[in-house]
Parts: sequence; C-alpha cells; structure tokens
Amino acid sequence: MRSSRARRRLASLSLSLAAVCLAVPVAPSAYAADREPSSAGKYVALGDSYAVAPGTREYDNPDDPCRRGPSTYSRLWARQHPSYSFVEASCSGATTAELTSQQVPQLTTDTTLVTVQVGGNDVGFVDVLTNCILTVDDKDCIAGAEAAKAAATSSLPTALTNTYAAIRAKAPNAKVVVVGYPRLYTIGGNCGIFGLSDRERTALNSAADTLASVLAAEAAKAGFTFLDPRAAFDPHTICADAQVWVTSLEWNKINESYHPNKAGHSEGYLPLLNALTG
Repeated sequence: MRSSRARRRLASLSLSLAAVCLAVPVAPSAYAADREPSSAGKYVALGDSYAVAPGTREYDNPDDPCRRGPSTYSRLWARQHPSYSFVEASCSGATTAELTSQQVPQLTTDTTLVTVQVGGNDVGFVDVLTNCILTVDDKDCIAGAEAAKAAATSSLPTALTNTYAAIRAKAPNAKVVVVGYPRLYTIGGNCGIFGLSDRERTALNSAADTLASVLAAEAAKAGFTFLDPRAAFDPHTICADAQVWVTSLEWNKINESYHPNKAGHSEGYLPLLNALTG
C-alpha cells in the first residue's frame, strides 16, 4: 500500500497532470516540412499526445499547447522519406471530435499517406490514470478502468466511424494507418514496492487491450490499416527489465508521464510504420 504522504504528493500534482494532458488549442496550425512538394507523395499526420512529443522531452516550442517535437515517429518517418511532402496536424489532447474539426481539414485530395492516432482521450484514459494514482483501494482503480472499457465499446465506435469517414472524404486516395496505443505495464516486473499494485496495472493493461480491439475493428470497417504496437512494446513497458519505451510518473516532469519516450518512437513505432508503408 502506498503511504499517505505519497498520496498527498500525488494529489497535489494530479490537476497539473490532467491539465497538461488535456490541453488543446482552439485552432492548431500544422507543422509543414521545409521541402519542395514531390510526386512521390504527401504524408499528413493526425493524432493526440501519443503522436506528438510528450515523453520525448524535446519540443519545437515548449509553450505551444500542441507540444510537437522532432523525435516523434511521424517526423522520423518523414525524414527517412524526403521525397514526400509532410504536414503534421497532430495536437496533444485531441479527441475524435477535435481531430475531425481541427485536423482533418488539413488533408487534401493529393494526400497519399495518413496516420491517425486518437481515441484515448475519448474514453477518459487520463482520468483513469489519475484515479489509479490517487486511490488507496485497488477496486477504485479497477472500477475506473472498467468504465473506460465500457466507453470504448459503447460510444467510441460511432465516434471513430465518423472520424474515419471524414478522413476518407478529404483524402480519397490515401493509405490510412490507424495507430494504436501500447500497454503501459509489465506485470510482476521490476517496480519495487511503491506505485500501483499488479492488480491495478493489469486493469490498465486490460483497458489498453479493449481500446486496441475497438480501433482495429473500426479501422477494418473503414478499409484502413491498423498498426498494433503492443507486442513490440510489451518487453519495454513500465517495470520491464529491458530498456523502457514508456515514461512512468516523473516528479520533475509531470507532463512527460505515461507517453512513449524517444526510444518508443524510434525503436517502437517507427519500424512498425515502415513495415506497413515501405
């Protein structure tokens, strides 16, 4: 069981964590690569905080709420494919509705590749994590994870259907890759006696699995390709003995917590995206 002192410390930081993760500007502007358009293709990246820089500690502008940076899988892919023009519309905190209204309009009919990573904010995953950190009893954390799973199976499919339809309408000829989320924890791993219990970690992983199932099913219905990162990330999740690709709770950098780090983008997501796109 975590100490009451640790609980109070977490409580004092929880609002900061939620505010940072959920912040979305009213009208985010896209990052465009500084290169001449090419007939090879046009890549547009759509998504939430997992698609941008939280966790990497590197930002174009630390004061920009979208929190874009140079070490994300989309930027890395664009640098490896310089004959493509590139637009990064992804923005930290985006829901399906915000992505549809603010990011999708940046697609064009000549877009040939789209990545889209969204859905975690729709099911309230930030709130679930905060609840698990702050609650003393495992059952409260588990109940929150179950609520997120219920949202993922009830309301999220329709939201994704609408978002994916909007993407196809704006980019009728593009290959669209739906990017999934990793599990966060290694169960029974090297986490010591502090932090979440294995029951809580298992509940959070189960919520990630449910979200993955919904994303995969909706991607298939839309004729899109699903990128599932779970198997690649599993040996590198929080509490793993190997190099960790996901940031844990960091006291000095709360806004980096629970996101892919630089290795997660470069060694986790990027090879998987290359395998699907060439």
